[in-house]
Amino acid sequence: MLITTLIIVGILAGLCQTVAGLASLVSYPALLALGLPPITANVTNTVSLVFSGVSSTLSSQRELRTPTAKRELFSILPVMLLGCICGALLLFVIPAKAFTRVVPFFILFAAFAELLPQPSRPDHVSWPRRWLAFTGIFFVGMYSGYFGAAAGVLMLALLGIISTSDFPTYNAEKNVVFAITNVLSSIIYAAHTKLLWRWILPLGCGFLIGGYLGPIIVRHAPVALLKVIICFGAVVLAVTLFIQAYF
Repeated sequence: MLITTLIIVGILAGLCQTVAGLASLVSYPALLALGLPPITANVTNTVSLVFSGVSSTLSSQRELRTPTAKRELFSILPVMLLGCICGALLLFVIPAKAFTRVVPFFILFAAFAELLPQPSRPDHVSWPRRWLAFTGIFFVGMYSGYFGAAAGVLMLALLGIISTSDFPTYNAEKNVVFAITNVLSSIIYAAHTKLLWRWILPLGCGFLIGGYLGPIIVRHAPVALLKVIICFGAVVLAVTLFIQAYF
C-alpha cells in the first residue's frame, strides 16, 4: 500500500514540478502525513526529485537544443550550484524553523510575480537587471539546497526577467538546473544522514513518469493558463507553510 501511494504521489508531484516548480505542494506534505519527520521528508523528497530531473530533461530536448537555451544554462548553472552547496550544508547546521518563517513570503511574492504582464521577450537584458536576477538565483540555489519548497516558482519568476526565450524553453532550463542541483544536494545529504531507499525508489518511479509528461503539457498548454495555475498552487503552498510556521 505504501509503495502504491508513493508512486501516485510521485506522478502528481512530478507533473507539478516540471509544469510549475511545485513538487513540494504534493510530495512534502504527503511524506509528512505518511509519518516522516520534516528533515527526513525534505531529504527523501529532494533525492526522489533527481528522477524527475532526468525524465524532464529527456522530454525537453526540443526546447534545450536551441543556442539561446544552452547559453542561458551555462550562465545560470554555476551560480545555482554555488548557492545549492551552501544551502545543503546549512540544512544540518541552522534549525529549519528559523528559515521557514520567511519562506511563505518569498513564495507568495513569486506567485504574484508570475502574473505580472510580460512584454515580448527582449533580445538583450541590461547588466543591472542581470546582476540583480543572478543574485536572486544564488539565493534560490541556497534555498533549494536547504529546503526547496516552491524553489521552482522562484526560479521561473527570475528566468522571466532575464531569459530571452519563451516560457516552455525557460521552464525546460529550470528543470535541467534543478535536476543537477538535486543531484548535488543528494550527495551532500547522503554524507550526513541515512537515505530511506524503500521510500525514495517508489516515489522516484512516480517522479520519473510525472517528470516526463510535464514538459509535454507545457509545450501544448496556453501559457496564460499555466501561469494562473502556478500562481494558485504557490499561494496555497505559501498559506500552508505560513500556518505551519506561525501557528
